Amino acid sequence: MSAPQKAPMTAPASPWFVDFQDVWLAYNDELLKQNHFAVEAIDLKVRKGEFIAIVGPSGCGKSTFMKLTTGLKMPSKGQILIDNAPVTGPLKISGMAFQASSLLPWRTTVDNVLLPLEIVEPYRSNFKAKRKEYEERARKLLQKVGLGGYEDKFPWQLSGGMQQRASICRALIHEPKMLLLDEPFGALDAFTREELWCILRDLWTEQQFNVILVTHDLRESVFLADTVYVMSKSPGRFVVKREIDLPRPRDLEITYTKEFTDIVHELRGHIGAMRSTAPAASGAITQ
Repeated sequence: MSAPQKAPMTAPASPWFVDFQDVWLAYNDELLKQNHFAVEAIDLKVRKGEFIAIVGPSGCGKSTFMKLTTGLKMPSKGQILIDNAPVTGPLKISGMAFQASSLLPWRTTVDNVLLPLEIVEPYRSNFKAKRKEYEERARKLLQKVGLGGYEDKFPWQLSGGMQQRASICRALIHEPKMLLLDEPFGALDAFTREELWCILRDLWTEQQFNVILVTHDLRESVFLADTVYVMSKSPGRFVVKREIDLPRPRDLEITYTKEFTDIVHELRGHIGAMRSTAPAASGAITQ
């Protein structure tokens, strides 16, 4: 009688939702030959549902990092895993919003929000059959961000802040596991910006998707994020990891407290120091 077959051993799933493993990127083969990298030695591990922010001087590679995370760029060296799968091309599980809302002027607000469902599978194949269901989802999302009554307006009938709310709804309509935000509130006035911080906070608290926020606004990063990473001057690498131990939920009042401003000044000090010194030694991340 033969011995029973053992089930094959399977590796346990990684606890990390985002996992950069010694990632380097040169923008073309010529730059690679010259060892001229846009970002280098990126090691980053992000838990499922975590909200991280990335700050640093202009031109340090923050937007390049976002392209790597979404699969729009492939690394020259190293590996990227998102949700336990290697990144081999553009991700369908992510949504993106930028500083410019980029709403199509000939489409109403609700039709702009529906756009990803028209072009991303599996929604695209079902779009005509499920149009009514999808539109109801879009209208509910718009109402959630304070755009009830504006669903059938055109972009030129909305303020900048309203357009950016619609842009965030468009990024979330296909219920992505990860939201990437590249300076989404940079062009808005201070009051509108803070209002949108709170809207984003509430959406994230309710749905617990991963968020990667690139911003120049240190107050924004400390208010919203679980962890803030500081990037060095080009070639970009993460040189500071600062966990934000302020209690949640956070209200705007916390931005006037000493605990909050101390963290902002600490991060500003790191960035100021980088402007006047050479990049940190390879692999150096201060906690």
